Amino acid sequence: MIIGIDLGTTNSLVSYFTEGGPVIIPNRLGDNLTPSVVSINEENGEIYVGKIAKERKITHPNLTADIFKRSMGTEKKFHLGEEEFSAEELSSFVLRSLKEDAEEYLGQTINEAVISVPAYFNDAQRKATQRAGKLAGLKVERMINEPTAASIAYGLHNENLNTRFLVFDLGGGTFDISILELYKNIMEVRAVAGDNFLGGEDFTEILVNMFFNSKKIKCNSFDTKLIEHVRKQAELCKQEFSNSKNVIMKCKINGELIEQEFFIEEYEKNCQLLLAKIRKPIERVLKDAAIKVREIDEIILVGGATKSSIVRNFVGKLFGRLPNTNINPDEAVALGAAIHGAMKERNEAIKEIVLTDVCSYTLGTNVSLRREDDSYESGHFYPIIERNTVIPVSKTERLYTTYDNQPSINIEILQGESRFAKNNLFLGELNIDVPKGPAGREAVDVTYTYDINSILEVEVTVVSTKLKKRIVIQKNEGAMSEEEIEERLKELSYLKIHPRDKEENKLLLAKGERLYEESFGEARRTIDMYLRDFEETLDKQNKHDIEVSAEELKKFFDIVENDGLD
Repeated sequence: MIIGIDLGTTNSLVSYFTEGGPVIIPNRLGDNLTPSVVSINEENGEIYVGKIAKERKITHPNLTADIFKRSMGTEKKFHLGEEEFSAEELSSFVLRSLKEDAEEYLGQTINEAVISVPAYFNDAQRKATQRAGKLAGLKVERMINEPTAASIAYGLHNENLNTRFLVFDLGGGTFDISILELYKNIMEVRAVAGDNFLGGEDFTEILVNMFFNSKKIKCNSFDTKLIEHVRKQAELCKQEFSNSKNVIMKCKINGELIEQEFFIEEYEKNCQLLLAKIRKPIERVLKDAAIKVREIDEIILVGGATKSSIVRNFVGKLFGRLPNTNINPDEAVALGAAIHGAMKERNEAIKEIVLTDVCSYTLGTNVSLRREDDSYESGHFYPIIERNTVIPVSKTERLYTTYDNQPSINIEILQGESRFAKNNLFLGELNIDVPKGPAGREAVDVTYTYDINSILEVEVTVVSTKLKKRIVIQKNEGAMSEEEIEERLKELSYLKIHPRDKEENKLLLAKGERLYEESFGEARRTIDMYLRDFEETLDKQNKHDIEVSAEELKKFFDIVENDGLD
């Protein structure tokens, strides 16, 4: 069986396909959403993923990482204590946890997954996602763009009429905008745009800054516990704004409870720069698709951040209509990934549908351009496959020598939109010999072929001699080789994801630690007493007593969080 995975910045989900349609698989705690947070216990090498790790983000910030999806495809390292991890390694822990949840739920071994990625992910980010899957023990032959997955999940492919729709996908850390067209059983992506550094986390950060500024609190960047505590409260207030026009943010700082009331109007005013950033990709995708707003039949909201009233109102005003909200925006992408997995397996329960996608970024090469004085200036980007070209696609361009007796031509393979080669992503290069002669006599035909699996083949042919060279781009510069992946798997083998059967109890202890650190005075002593009682019950290993004690502790924690003990 092929499972579907939505590997999100803030939360991740896993799903599978049944005869009745796609189904979300609950994690070991019974939740559909697994926070994309990873924490390490330095004492025993245990890895915590999800809710426990999220609690530890406040109590053990230096041993915990989140929002690492934004660093996929980069060389950034995350330091968890003395350990060092890349974004793809941290993502692999999340994927491994989801894989284990699926195996437990389905009662079978899972070896393959379709993983969704932002439509605006570049080649390096997509390959990093595939490597994360491999590190987690998953074969990832197919990835699906998040807006495409969501559109499938909405069931729009079952419509009989010709439909044109826009998918507005604002997740925790990334933003995608896509225009798709449906005609009978063909779903075609017309254009995509986005911002890989814009999402719900940025709207949370606005509230964090509003709180610090309102109280004139100067926060040291090294005070990670304080920052994480305030961020958690800001996230709660952001969610509350979806149903209320005013919220009261409560933070315990240096033993003092500090409260600040915020109104939706001032929050929206502070979010204007973020909303302006959202508008730009929308304008771009409409321009690339050569479509006007009035020609869009349906607006679909995807991603947890679209539950915000500010975002929904912004979308409504921008497009002059109410968006479609018939499905949980948190789950749409994962459900679509499961359907795509079933399509790959040619599941008979799936109505035959043809999916066409587009190349999110322009693919080209580095060329020299002639100046007015007949000299050449190097470093210019020459597009070969333009962005938003329907894939699979193959295109050829002819390039010439630029100086006398030039012995070879070097083709740098680049991805991006800048007119300067150095500002675009380097994917690889290919050098081919040409006969020496006057400038401009010799030429090469450069053919780029790009498929739905993000594999780029570049073939260069010398026009005069018919000499050919080709290269297949399947990994980016600086990425791990197959041997390096195997070696890293061995290195990480001592790290074990926390056992499933202890998950709920560990979560209670982690939550208790967090509440203890956030409290003070008598409340802190009471929390400590409850935690010690629970730990003693755990040590006795009586299942019934543990269940009773755990239920009492949950109720107590609810009182602490909602009403306080003062």
